[in-house]
Amino acid sequence: MNRMTYKSYEARIDYDEDAELFHGEVINLRDVITFQGKSVKELKQAFAASIQDYLAYCKDRGEEPEKPYSGQLVLRIESPLHRNAALAARREGLSLNKWIASVLEKATDHNA
Repeated sequence: MNRMTYKSYEARIDYDEDAELFHGEVINLRDVITFQGKSVKELKQAFAASIQDYLAYCKDRGEEPEKPYSGQLVLRIESPLHRNAALAARREGLSLNKWIASVLEKATDHNA
């Protein structure tokens, strides 16, 4: 997957061979922000312009723009898994939160 980042907003980029267009979509928001361009330069400009438009739109409405991920995650798991994770965290001398964060870091490092 091809990605671009602008002001901590991350977009997935696809290429439409038939239309000869790059299409982008911001992936780390609930709000939908899309953009396109015929070249990489045009795509980067459209991405930046789309984010700036989004921020201006929110400001005009008196709303806070959605931030790319808050750092809070609500997780529902089966009781036995919860118990095993808590025990694993204790064995490593970590809080359950820090242990889960470290496991997720290890699991996602190869995707960065």
